[in-house]
Amino acid sequence: MDQIDYREDQISIIVDDDEILHSGSENDEVNSNGSDRNGVFARYGMVSVEEGSMEHEVVKRSFLYGMGLASKDTNIVDINKINLNSGLTRQAKAKSFRIFSQAVAEKCGGDANIKHAWYGASRDEIFGIVSHGFSSCGRPGKQDSHGVGVELFPAKFSIDGALSSVADESGVRHILLCRVIMGKSEVIHPGSKQFHPSSNEFDSGVDNLLSPRKYIIWNAFMNSHIFPEFVISFKSPCLKEFQRKQAANILKPSSPWMSFPTLISILSKFLHPTKMTQIVKCHNDFRANKIRRPQLIQKVRTIAGDKLLVAVIKSYRNKA
Repeated sequence: MDQIDYREDQISIIVDDDEILHSGSENDEVNSNGSDRNGVFARYGMVSVEEGSMEHEVVKRSFLYGMGLASKDTNIVDINKINLNSGLTRQAKAKSFRIFSQAVAEKCGGDANIKHAWYGASRDEIFGIVSHGFSSCGRPGKQDSHGVGVELFPAKFSIDGALSSVADESGVRHILLCRVIMGKSEVIHPGSKQFHPSSNEFDSGVDNLLSPRKYIIWNAFMNSHIFPEFVISFKSPCLKEFQRKQAANILKPSSPWMSFPTLISILSKFLHPTKMTQIVKCHNDFRANKIRRPQLIQKVRTIAGDKLLVAVIKSYRNKA
């Protein structure tokens, strides 16, 4: 069972899959005639989630929690959910997702490893996904992409999905909250052109096994292993600056380079789990601005040792 778990001052709000999927179904018709803005979402088979309801609060808090520092400059305009009563096709998709969940669970020893994940895009692409499903979303050849598939972002990193969104003419952005069947994941390195599992053992990809920041669902599975549930519409003026900085960071030197998540993934094959836990904690502290980059590098050198680090980096560059 997957769950979104939002904690603030030791208060935990948890919503499981069945609750998200079925809660509010009795009120779908009422909500669709009420707060849906201009009826646009209703035309695409969605209903507005009533502000102040438990469902609205869980999704809102989860989204803002994952926005980090940007949450202070973020205003949620509306939250809409897929209306399973809007047609037989929707009901069939929900049933199909459950069937594939069961199949992957049987394959993986009883756990389909279902996660919540974010997907940001333009309004038109979001509407297209809600209506017809995902289309080819892979972007081969880019250093920041991990294989050829649909890239989604873990529940606690909604900021990454938001950065993939596109503001419409009113300055409103849209992001999908989906349930995703991950099954057993394998590491996919930046710039990889892989477009399917490397073997029948794996079902999906991640950028890092210990602390994933990206989920990769192969195109062959994108409409069976991803189930969109909510569309969050929001305004966040600061994202334009975030996107500018993100674009600048992607412009890496032409010589081979290694991202830190990739380094962590490779080191995990050689180091004891206790040491890997220390390294992941250092990386998380760095991302939370608790330590600076020189401190991060020094701590990793102390934990892993220069001999191993040099060997890993040289090996990686020789393969690049």
